[in-house]
Amino acid sequence: MFDLKELERAHAIVGQAVPATPARGWPLLAERLGTEVVVKHENHTPIGAFKVRGGLVYLGRLKRERPNTPGIISATRGNHGQSLAFAASRHGVPAVIYVPRGNSVEKNRAMKAFGAELVEHGEDFQAAREEAERRAQFAGLHMVPSFHPNLVLGVATYALELFRAAPDLDILYVPIGQGSGICGCIMARDLLGLKTEIVGVQSTEAPSYALSFAAGTIVTTETSNTLADGMATRIPDADAFALIRKGASRIIQVTDDEVAAAIRAYWTDTHNLAEGAGAAALAAALQEKSKLGGKRVGLVLSGGNIDFDLFKRWVMADAPQAQKVVA
Repeated sequence: MFDLKELERAHAIVGQAVPATPARGWPLLAERLGTEVVVKHENHTPIGAFKVRGGLVYLGRLKRERPNTPGIISATRGNHGQSLAFAASRHGVPAVIYVPRGNSVEKNRAMKAFGAELVEHGEDFQAAREEAERRAQFAGLHMVPSFHPNLVLGVATYALELFRAAPDLDILYVPIGQGSGICGCIMARDLLGLKTEIVGVQSTEAPSYALSFAAGTIVTTETSNTLADGMATRIPDADAFALIRKGASRIIQVTDDEVAAAIRAYWTDTHNLAEGAGAAALAAALQEKSKLGGKRVGLVLSGGNIDFDLFKRWVMADAPQAQKVVA
């Protein structure tokens, strides 16, 4: 997909807008897991999530290769759209972003604040994406997919930072939405010649990649009703799945209750706010706590963009009560 020199060049491009994010150990998290822990804080980027890196590299290449592009269009549950809106505004390119109805109010506001035209359509991400693809065809806009080599190249820059700061990680837990983050981690690890075990994390309510990994072929799901919207994927990307199948050791499924507990743990132990997908890696590590003794564990805190109302209903309540309120 790319070599180390390309990755380093991408890191320089991203660095013009995004300073390197911390890779930090936290004593209370270490106590909670019973082992040494390093957290990669992608919640500290200008959009509060790792996706900004992919947008910057993708838009930079698009402007060089197709300088007359009239505009871009894409679909998202939030962070991908914020990334594209942020990068498009820096390059002076109009951006249209489709989201499903009922999407995160605060992520919608952020995308519009970054300059995107926001359109609500359909009941889930897949429906929004299909409508965005139709509009791209008749409006002559450039359709930006959720998974693309240039997006992976961009987001892999956080993995480059992490592995250079902590090359001795035994295991790294990474949340999976459409797959760019974990693919970037796999690529960076392999290009640096490291032996870190990479474990993907999905929601029990949106387990398409986990089911595909177990079956050895792509498996889709009918719904993706997790409160951790960054992992709400029904249809795996074939290229992402191929790389994950080759480079990850396994994919763990976590419940919304486990994710809520992990969000609370991040807050009490580090005073960092994590969104659902951002806390999924910690939820998975807590699930496997008995296996982690003596290992140096990496956790990708991929983002911190959680609506305050959702935080109150889901995270601040006890898990059984939260399920009743959401239902």
